[in-house]
Amino acid sequence: MNDAPHPALLPTGMRDLLPPEAEAEARVVARLMATLAAHGYARVKPPLVEFEETLFSGAGTAMAAATFRTMDPASHRMVGVRADMTPQIARIAATRLGNAARPLRLSYAGQVLRVSGSEIRPERQIGQVGAELIGAGGPAADVEAIAVAGEGLAALGVPQVSVDVTMPTLVPAVAEAYAIAGPQAAALRSALDHKDAAAVAAAAGVAAGVIGRLLAAAGPAEAALVALDRLDLPPRARAERMRLGAVLDGLRDAAPDLTVTVDPVENRGFEYHTGISFTFFAGGAAASGSSSELGRGGRYQAGDPAAPEPATGFTLYTDTILRTLPDAPPPRRLFLPLGAARAHAARLRDKGWITVAALEPAADWRSEARRLGCTHVFEDGEPRALG
Repeated sequence: MNDAPHPALLPTGMRDLLPPEAEAEARVVARLMATLAAHGYARVKPPLVEFEETLFSGAGTAMAAATFRTMDPASHRMVGVRADMTPQIARIAATRLGNAARPLRLSYAGQVLRVSGSEIRPERQIGQVGAELIGAGGPAADVEAIAVAGEGLAALGVPQVSVDVTMPTLVPAVAEAYAIAGPQAAALRSALDHKDAAAVAAAAGVAAGVIGRLLAAAGPAEAALVALDRLDLPPRARAERMRLGAVLDGLRDAAPDLTVTVDPVENRGFEYHTGISFTFFAGGAAASGSSSELGRGGRYQAGDPAAPEPATGFTLYTDTILRTLPDAPPPRRLFLPLGAARAHAARLRDKGWITVAALEPAADWRSEARRLGCTHVFEDGEPRALG
């Protein structure tokens, strides 16, 4: 038996990007990075592989189980292939750019690799574009991260961009005030993750009333704030609510066209976040699941855990973004028969034409142009449509 795989067979969760999708992804990355640069975010490029001790420090701890690891034959130390770029940016900020002025604005784009996908996101290699705002702890930084990400998505033509804002530290603050810990806290977290009101009531004990109303408060931003204001929250949770209000006020000015919803109890995927966090969706489908997520981000602690810096940022997923965009019109591909004037062809390329030059004689240049997927042929010194 021949066990060699077919040459086109790829590992689970991997795929080739073919024309025109590969070019479309490149345009998405370029447009997003241009938006970030316009807002002062300077691009950095971390390596694919790092020593696992640095890759899993700080915020990177949350990605340890998702990371491919191997032995580095040069150093004989264990290394990991990055599963997320945010921890790498935090490392760069704390070390190579440790003396740079704060707040520090950094952007990045690249591929990440994960040990396994999920049922709703089977991809294991994912394209990321993102930004980190490091050294700013106030609500204005949260507003900027959300507004800049929303602007970048809207500039791409993503339809009906919306953002769902959450506070992953809110439920823990309530649980602490009501002495909910250990297995009870784990059961409560599971019930909240499944949005199971009956299970929440059973697991929350004496806090069932307030946590049940937190669960029910999810929805449009203004209505959610009204619902939260009716609750008698413990002091730390009340501070989280006030922070949320300040961020939403800021978003009304900075991103008035952005649809904003609030989910006070959402925590999945925000395990290392320490404050206001958010997820972007297309088509206003904020409740349709992770398969429609355009990206996510939020507040975390960057740098040395012993002396962390406040930080916030976001990561956008190019594969999901591509699925939301309308089909681009086909490019103008001009076929150049043998002997076509090179100078004239160069001027046409400067005007946006894609030229495809003949390399061998052909009996019918128009037929040859069609065979090679061209829309025009160079005839009598001008581009002529093939029809």
